[in-house]
Amino acid sequence: MSTLQPGGRILYLCADPARIDAQLAGTDLAPAEVGALRDDVSTDEITPLTVMTVFDERLGRHPYVGLKAGDRLPIGTDAVRRGGFRVTVAGKRYGKGSSREHSPLAELRAGIRLVIAESFERIYRQNADNLGLLTSTDFGLLERLRAGEPIDLEALLASRDALAAEVLRAGGLLRHGRLRAARRAGRSDAPVPSATEAAARALADAGNGDPAAQRPRTLFEKIMQRHLPADAAGLPLAGEGGFARPDWRFIHEYYTGLCDHLLREAFGDEVALHEPGSIVGFEDHLSLAHRSPAHLKGGLLPGVAELSRAHRAFVARHRLRDHGRLPGTEGSEGISHAMMAERYALPGQLVVGTDSHTPHSGALGCVAFGVGTTDMADAFVTGEVRFTMPEVLRVELDGTRPAGVSAKDIVLHLLADARIRAGAGVGRVFEFAGPVIAGLSTDERATLTNMTAELGGYTGLVEPDAETVRFLRERRGLEVEIEPWMRSDPGAHYADTLRIDCSGLSPFVARPGDPGNGLPLAALPAPVRIDIAYGGSCTAGKRDDFDQYHEVLAWAAAQGLRVAEGVKLYLQFGTTAVRDYCIGRGYLQAFEAVGAELLMPSCGACSNCGPGSSESGEQVTVSAINRNFPGRSGPGRVWLASPATVAASAIAGTIVSFAALRAGR
Repeated sequence: MSTLQPGGRILYLCADPARIDAQLAGTDLAPAEVGALRDDVSTDEITPLTVMTVFDERLGRHPYVGLKAGDRLPIGTDAVRRGGFRVTVAGKRYGKGSSREHSPLAELRAGIRLVIAESFERIYRQNADNLGLLTSTDFGLLERLRAGEPIDLEALLASRDALAAEVLRAGGLLRHGRLRAARRAGRSDAPVPSATEAAARALADAGNGDPAAQRPRTLFEKIMQRHLPADAAGLPLAGEGGFARPDWRFIHEYYTGLCDHLLREAFGDEVALHEPGSIVGFEDHLSLAHRSPAHLKGGLLPGVAELSRAHRAFVARHRLRDHGRLPGTEGSEGISHAMMAERYALPGQLVVGTDSHTPHSGALGCVAFGVGTTDMADAFVTGEVRFTMPEVLRVELDGTRPAGVSAKDIVLHLLADARIRAGAGVGRVFEFAGPVIAGLSTDERATLTNMTAELGGYTGLVEPDAETVRFLRERRGLEVEIEPWMRSDPGAHYADTLRIDCSGLSPFVARPGDPGNGLPLAALPAPVRIDIAYGGSCTAGKRDDFDQYHEVLAWAAAQGLRVAEGVKLYLQFGTTAVRDYCIGRGYLQAFEAVGAELLMPSCGACSNCGPGSSESGEQVTVSAINRNFPGRSGPGRVWLASPATVAASAIAGTIVSFAALRAGR
């Protein structure tokens, strides 16, 4: 495709549902008639849970069916196809949230060829590139399209980095991967990607040829430098693209079938994977779907079974290590992010996975980031993963952390920070540092790096230290030496430095709709009654999280208290190792005494895939998960909070801190 041809309609994702209704009824809005555009359109809204079990042409029936405008979901099944739309327009941070490639694929298969937004989330835009879906931040294109003017492809690519432009010219990442392989095989007709020019420019900047001449570097830069392919000239400049060779690649059952489909389509049935010993499979998201209200009501269980069959067939055919469902019971061995930190990731390594919460492992001092399905398919066959060189943001957590304030409270405070809400972290690496970080356990550090996804970041990491050594010794029996290079150099360049004085922090919550809707719990203007309290997920299903649940609930049990009438409390282990830890510590007695329901490991209610999800819009949940986008955990309203606050609220029946619960007693 050399030009984007005129024809087809423009769909504005308006904040006002009546304006969306008018467009679906056939009215073409002029830009002056659009009003406010929806910001923060998440991939959970573009392709909600109900369409995640399909990955073929059927996806084209469903884009935007979860989009919330006002208090409604105005876009129904087949609406985009029936309306003849070819261009979608939205506001800021389009495609935030999950890494699900189903979203741009659904748009593409519904007839959308271009998405225009004020800004895009990294994973969404990279997924769109990989599929050949065009994206732009140039709103001037709208008048040209309305006037019937063809848009030259090169004009659309002019503002993109060299590698993104190459991928789009090639028709997608897998075709680009074939060109890379042919070039390395010495085929004279294989074009040399112009992205190497950016790498060459970076070579002079970094002094790669002479270690003594290198400028001071961040830990992120050092790790990426060590994982470049042998023929790379050097690290790309910020904003430019390149490829790196990961130590670990992992995938879970939501995406394995689509990945297999893409690989077979591009390379045939006999495709060989590069170094399959460094690929890990997980069946972690849907292992409790048979108890999920949404899956049961929506008749989705046959689709879940199809995803599981595809996943198991893929890992068996390629002889991959796999962490699957628990035999003879419910649940799975563990959530992928938690298990990568428990069993695989090491300081200085590079880890990529098909999930936005892959940065979880950055707590160990490695680089870990999420990618889309096409990115992973390409990485499976080439051993290389595409990345766009980000800037690094240093977050200094200063002062002394008050008693009762956890890492979850800190990250909710950070999400509500005006600088973060204005976009200071979008697309950047979060390097967490400072005296408060030094005093946090690895599990608590993982809460911060995990939620880099919500902060809009590329990834998050913490320099490895004595705590990292302790974690690896106690969890894995490994004796690891922290090498001198595994830290940022004095004088390293940062895009910015955010300093947070933690001394004055208190327990935080985030109001329904977005993790950035945070405020101190004590500032709630009125009590918030709850129906569900949920403690679990990769963010809040770790050992230290269960220490917090137990501290609250053991106190409650000693007082003769139970979960409040009309409230259900669910506690879900992140991995079987966490379950065994709780059994060994005697925690289950207190959990059972107060009436909590214990769940085996799974992503569960966090992704609307198990018990703890709401069943009606009137229900209110307080949850320790990482995101509360509309529809994320059912149709109800979800408040985010720390593990301790979730447990205390379950006892009180309203959202309260542990300190307030004790004081009220």
